[in-house]
Amino acid sequence: MRTTLFPLIASLLAGGATALAFAPFGWWPLQIVALALLFLLAQRAESPARALVYGWAFGTGAIAVATHWLYVSMHVYGGMPSAMAALAVLLLAAGLGLLYGFALYVARRIARGLQVPVVMLLVTPACWMLADWTRGWIFTGFPWVATGYAHTDSPLAGFAPLAGVYGIGFLAALLAGCLALQLQLRRLHAAAIVLLLVVPLAGFTLGRLAWTEPLGQPVSVRLLQGNVPQNMKFDADQLNASLELYRLMLTEQAADLIATPETALPMLSTRLPAGYLGQLAAFAADSGSSLLIGVPAAGAPGLYYNSVLGIGAGSASAYRYDKHHLVPFGEFIPTGFRWFVDMMRMPLGDFGRGNLQQPAFPVKDQWVLPNICYEDLFGEEIAEQLLAAADRRQPVASLLLNVSNIAWFGNTIALPQHLQISRMRSLETGRPMLRATNTGMTAVVDARGQVVAELPPATLGTLAARVQGMQGLTPYIRLGNALPVGLALLAVVLPWIRSRRAANPLPRCKTR
Repeated sequence: MRTTLFPLIASLLAGGATALAFAPFGWWPLQIVALALLFLLAQRAESPARALVYGWAFGTGAIAVATHWLYVSMHVYGGMPSAMAALAVLLLAAGLGLLYGFALYVARRIARGLQVPVVMLLVTPACWMLADWTRGWIFTGFPWVATGYAHTDSPLAGFAPLAGVYGIGFLAALLAGCLALQLQLRRLHAAAIVLLLVVPLAGFTLGRLAWTEPLGQPVSVRLLQGNVPQNMKFDADQLNASLELYRLMLTEQAADLIATPETALPMLSTRLPAGYLGQLAAFAADSGSSLLIGVPAAGAPGLYYNSVLGIGAGSASAYRYDKHHLVPFGEFIPTGFRWFVDMMRMPLGDFGRGNLQQPAFPVKDQWVLPNICYEDLFGEEIAEQLLAAADRRQPVASLLLNVSNIAWFGNTIALPQHLQISRMRSLETGRPMLRATNTGMTAVVDARGQVVAELPPATLGTLAARVQGMQGLTPYIRLGNALPVGLALLAVVLPWIRSRRAANPLPRCKTR
């Protein structure tokens, strides 16, 4: 019994410990060590099914601990009973954890007939990365705390412009495989030692390269953080106070670009008080400012969008960006889950989906491409937007802007985790990311993924900075996830074919 439970418990605890690898802690070496332990346990498991259980336990622990803040949105703000909210977090983690269990199951099945170094240094890391990638799109995707995000400040960050967050995740798993191989063989293995030295060194070297170049002149920006409590944000008695707060913040001082958080104006744009948008437009014209304002917008009858409205002299016509990647249970209700949403007292509903390809917003020499809250988790979609504009010979965004309201999750580690996600998008695209949030983290991230200015969370304030836009296409913008996913598939399929041939050799022809 002990020999059965120990590796299971060790896998669960190791997975939970990986939450410390991400922001705000940043202990990224811990992730590699934890993965090495898991890979070793899976390699020594008595069957592929047992490896599946260990991978599932690790994945469940990792996701549950790192995203425990989902409980806050469901219980504190949604009014869901505490036991049900905790169970929902665990069920989500357990469901997604199956992807990692299946990854190790496949790796163990392929391992039959292969040498241990091939399994540890090729097959298992590739399977692990494919599980991360699958989590990024299955059921519309939930790639929060995917393996690669832990490495915004590690030497592996240099690979982001080439292979993105999933490519970095593969390399982190590869380093873990190198450590596991040493433990499995109980001796030094030349290839593993070389990889442990060369991969970080290559990442450090790549990180010193400039993949994009400055475009035009820097622009002045003001990013607003209203710090409106989530339990008051959509309260009818608070609406006028929120409108007045953001009117004053928007018009307090001129800047080339002034941006509010997501749904800063918490009512349909068509229902705003008469003259409200007109006052903002007059300020923009008089001051030479451009405004990007988070506000729900109406489309066809009964259809509305989570949008950003643009007002400014640099825009020849009215500008609107509509969110296209919607949050399940937050912005659309999956079929068959109305009962779950009905358990929460939240202003949730079904938003319309904007188009993936939407134009950037002009601000002097720069072009600003917004993304709303959850959308910056999907680097491949941002890369696709940039590449499509270049292919169509349209203006390519030189600045990215994330507008968010994750006050749903309180002042928890969700806030610095989201900032870390934005940093990865800057690393992948070679462009600054501006962040205007309700309660945090409002920040300016430069083209190398470094935070150059930020506001303390849970405070009312304005972040002012000058930001240089960038132009050019990184390899990741051109290829998206095709490079890491393609290489990972080859690293799985080719050894699988070899292992099948080893297990079922062709019969030799008899000669007379």
